[in-house]
Amino acid sequence: MPGRDGWDVRRLPNQTGKVFLITGGNRGIGYFAAEQLAAAGARVVLAARDAERAERALAAIRARIDGADVDFLALDLAAPASVRAAGEQVARWERLDGVAANGAITMGSARRRTTPEGLELTFATNHLGHFLLAATLWPALARTPGARWVGLTSLSTVLVKPEIDDLDSERRYDGFRAYALSKHAVQGFAAELDRRLRLAGSSAIALAAHPGWAVDGLTAARAGVTPRPAAWERGLAVVAQGKNRGATPLVRALTDPAAQGGELFAPAAGVRGAPVPRRLTAPSSRPEFGRELWRLSERWTGVEFRP
Repeated sequence: MPGRDGWDVRRLPNQTGKVFLITGGNRGIGYFAAEQLAAAGARVVLAARDAERAERALAAIRARIDGADVDFLALDLAAPASVRAAGEQVARWERLDGVAANGAITMGSARRRTTPEGLELTFATNHLGHFLLAATLWPALARTPGARWVGLTSLSTVLVKPEIDDLDSERRYDGFRAYALSKHAVQGFAAELDRRLRLAGSSAIALAAHPGWAVDGLTAARAGVTPRPAAWERGLAVVAQGKNRGATPLVRALTDPAAQGGELFAPAAGVRGAPVPRRLTAPSSRPEFGRELWRLSERWTGVEFRP
């Protein structure tokens, strides 16, 4: 159904000729974003670590959409060598209209785990991997007029304070806190990237989206892609939605011609509903947070990023 502002997730603007990259596109919200974009005529590349799962996702999209133009790109966001290899490949594409920075560890472990580089795994995957990817593939976005970077944030950012001096959870680790900090970084990066793009006079924009409370039990079934739902999740329909609907804020951020840099697309009711535009107002979207996040991200990735 169309939202109150007239946006209809079932009738997206024609995306024929456009190219989108979706990290974590082999399942969940990333999968449904890919399916919706492919149905609108776009070429969609699913960037993921698990090639077998990605092939199942591609098969599911092709089974539903005749002539779907979809492909797979190997990407492990927690492994800098993999991120660089993927980014360098994408940087050579003739065009790239949008990146959905969706791939993520969705909950930290009971104990703090680190990458081989010594960085907390959830933060390294959810933010630093995307920062390095953006820095590496940027030539493709830069050569595409009106290109978009969209970070997928989370309602967890409402519950956890963004502590810029402990993003890596060295001082205090908790699995949920680590996840929320990583999502603060995702939206902080989108806000800061957009500010830098404005200063540079670029036509590209950066935005954020969040899916509300998106659960498997309310998600449309896709063979080989969606897990078997838990029976208890069906009772959440008044306060949650399926991941197919949770994907719509991400898709709107990528495709709405009226979208502006620095916006946040979110469900109208917060946890569920049609996607609507908001302004990024969280503390992690402020310039002082963004500047320090950028400095730390360059230090931790070893890459200078000047879009």
